[in-house]
Amino acid sequence: MAPPKDAQEEQKSASNQSLGGALLAYALGAVTVGSVMLARALRKKLRRRRRVVGVLPARYQSSRFPGKPLVPILGKPMILRTYEQACKAQTLDAVVVATDDERIAEACRAAGAQAVMTHPDCPNGTERCEEAVSKLSKQYDIVLNIQGDEPLIEPEVIDAVVRALQESPDAVYSTACTPLAHSEVELRQRVKCITDTSGYAIYFSRGVLPSNKDGEVRSYPAPWHDKPYLLHLGLQCYDRAFLRQYCKMAATPLQMMEDLEQLKILENGYRMKVVVVDHSAHGVDLPEDVASIEAIMGQQRLQ
Repeated sequence: MAPPKDAQEEQKSASNQSLGGALLAYALGAVTVGSVMLARALRKKLRRRRRVVGVLPARYQSSRFPGKPLVPILGKPMILRTYEQACKAQTLDAVVVATDDERIAEACRAAGAQAVMTHPDCPNGTERCEEAVSKLSKQYDIVLNIQGDEPLIEPEVIDAVVRALQESPDAVYSTACTPLAHSEVELRQRVKCITDTSGYAIYFSRGVLPSNKDGEVRSYPAPWHDKPYLLHLGLQCYDRAFLRQYCKMAATPLQMMEDLEQLKILENGYRMKVVVVDHSAHGVDLPEDVASIEAIMGQQRLQ
């Protein structure tokens, strides 16, 4: 005898509910497993980029300022002033000087700083960093290129750049920018940067960036009046594996047009994280810059 129709409907409904519950549980389980796997992958990626070395490229020959790394800043070679600032950063496991000159290497070693000799024909500081790191006995996940002519670089800025890369697993490079006064925007020696809404670099240029149809240096339109022009600072933070690959990449059109190494990264489709910091950008480009640096150090009572 067949069960009553109402009983059949109840059985069917119960069966559907059971099936629906099973499918929902399966879907939730799949989402949970997927989320866990993604979280593990991200954690693994971040763990892979914890060991950090800071490298200060220091070339003796310079057309504008020969011997610049050894110029005294309040009685101490400039390269050692920058080295000491870098050593104060919390994110660096090691700091080394990459040089092509024994005089620089001897001055560093005499002060207890590690110096690595590199080929005098290195075309730029980035490739000098790569050569130096490849000669180290220890392995690192991140390489930070620190300009040796920045004796007032703040350790906090170094830490911000390193952490920006550590916290951005989709990026291979990070760097820092600082607000730029309108009076300096047109200066070609000031490299400007623009970013997207997530803080990733869109472009760098020696020209006015961003520009506008009137060709004027002016504030952003409403509601972004407070958004500044950005000056690119000389800190370049690389994923170690990418740095090795970067040095093998062919030059690119925009890189050569602007004479900016970092454009090769963007032209090849890689992501670059930018952190905005408060920094006065006191570098030494010419002999006359030394006096201004010493004056600032005197005001800050730095020895």
